Amino acid sequence: MLTFELNPIDRHFANFIGKEAGEGGRLAGLMAALVSNVVGSGHICFDLAGIAGSKIAVSGEEIVIPCLEELRESLAGLKVTGQPGDFTPLILYHDRLYLQRYWSYEKRLIDVIMDKASAAPSAIDSALLRDEIERLFPGDGREADWQKIAAIMALRRRFLVISGGPGTGKTSTVVKIIAMLLEQAKGGAFRIALAAPTGKAAARLCDAIRAMKGRLACKESIRNLIPERATTIHQLLGLARGARRSTFPEGGILTYDAVIIDEASMSSLPLMSRLISAMNTESRLILLGDKNQLASVEAGAVLGDICGNLIDVPFSYDFRTFIETISGERIPSQAISKKLPPLADSLVVLKKNYRFTSESGIGGMVSAVKEGKGAAALAIMKEESPAGLKWRQLPSPAGMRAGLTSPLLEGYRSFLSSSSPEEALISFDSFRILCAVRGGPYGVVSLNSLAEEILSERGVIDHGMRWYHGRPVMVTVNDYNLQLFNGDVGIALNDPESGGDIRVFFPLSDGRIRKLSPARLPAHETIYAMTVHKSQGSEFDNILLILPPIDTELLSRELIYTAVTRARSRVEIWGEEKVFTIAVGCGIERRSGLREALWGDVHDNSG
Repeated sequence: MLTFELNPIDRHFANFIGKEAGEGGRLAGLMAALVSNVVGSGHICFDLAGIAGSKIAVSGEEIVIPCLEELRESLAGLKVTGQPGDFTPLILYHDRLYLQRYWSYEKRLIDVIMDKASAAPSAIDSALLRDEIERLFPGDGREADWQKIAAIMALRRRFLVISGGPGTGKTSTVVKIIAMLLEQAKGGAFRIALAAPTGKAAARLCDAIRAMKGRLACKESIRNLIPERATTIHQLLGLARGARRSTFPEGGILTYDAVIIDEASMSSLPLMSRLISAMNTESRLILLGDKNQLASVEAGAVLGDICGNLIDVPFSYDFRTFIETISGERIPSQAISKKLPPLADSLVVLKKNYRFTSESGIGGMVSAVKEGKGAAALAIMKEESPAGLKWRQLPSPAGMRAGLTSPLLEGYRSFLSSSSPEEALISFDSFRILCAVRGGPYGVVSLNSLAEEILSERGVIDHGMRWYHGRPVMVTVNDYNLQLFNGDVGIALNDPESGGDIRVFFPLSDGRIRKLSPARLPAHETIYAMTVHKSQGSEFDNILLILPPIDTELLSRELIYTAVTRARSRVEIWGEEKVFTIAVGCGIERRSGLREALWGDVHDNSG
């Protein structure tokens, strides 16, 4: 039996809709409460087929739901429910029930993506393109170079998604794409915007571009044109703190020739809809991300829905022929009986991992997790000497202090003894404790408190005051006045320039460091441990993942995958074997109509 626990906003919305509906108010109120509830859980709509003809529990009350046809007819007869194009609080479409606002977000995103994906190929200088790919992608030709293919697609299409895990070269590919676009402009103005969902992700994108651009096989004049500044998507759109819409009207406001979004898996449906609606029709949109990662904490799984169920997208014949002709690449074809939608020529998955091979410990474990093979992933973790991997049975709550002492001292002593803010910020990212939950003895709140106690007892920090030398903090809200954003990490240090008083040092996207008085900071929290959700957009040399001993809805394949792929070299997991294998076997499914609208009934037949 499906169960739904309503919160106060669900109940208030249900009461309002029930009164507005008049006759049929009880059904209207119930459905309004359910659709509000699932949107709060990350879904875009409520699937009527999933409850039709069954019994459900709503905040402890058992309710019998009529069959689908009767439910559909009853809802269609309500004045608060309409079809697409109607201005009613609820929209009924294809047996999915939407809030009006979320239907509008989804429809707008679908329309613009399909328009860009269906647009005529962009005009390019083919001779220059051949020269570019030979210079920038000097492969050996023994296997398909998916980075090169992605670059050609970026010049040919107005919409492109480049998906791949950490180490597959998404950022290096997009830097080369930027250089190619600038060369194709031949000295003309070509405006490029770089953005990411969080300030931390934007800063990492800037760091990667600065590190990469100097090695490009292109003219110095082109290197100088490559932008190094990235913003958050909210900044790009000019969204004020807490605002539900941008400060400008929608449509053609972002006058860039190309907009590039990193860590797109973290973008919610409302935010992505606003972004794509603000762009010019002719401009390119390039999304970088990992479709296997956790989706946004807000509603929607936009990147996953755009990527669909296809693993190896079989490009259209014409597009595959163009790529093979221009590049000499031979793209593996995949037999498929259905007509491909336009989006098939706008999606590429980078397959080669330059950080972890499938034979390596972490690489093999990640592959098993992606495939939902929990037992296989656990077996790799428990091998006698898997490179970079360690499994440990979860200690009892009372045993966490003893268990954490060594990892904490080993992982954090170096940043706490750093001689400069720059060194401290770099050293701090060498290790992180990741948690699946915030509450309980295995959650972020408890473990951060325990970490401070352990480090204080060992004399590594002086925890006598709230603001002590070495306290690491994460900002938890956006502050546009201070230009600090949710997810930004800083370190409190004694500052000789301020008379030895504590200042909190934050890295900027341009490589500089800024310092602020603790009194000026927006809401924040100590961050020796952080949730896996908050770790997205970050990488650490080593991670310790601590899983709770009971299966919860927060534990999933995507959470394990996201946590493990934050590590550059070493992963240690503490947990219960049964809980781990169940989590890896459970994928997150968020209800929406986006995937169906973009892909129709085309599915991957390869498994």
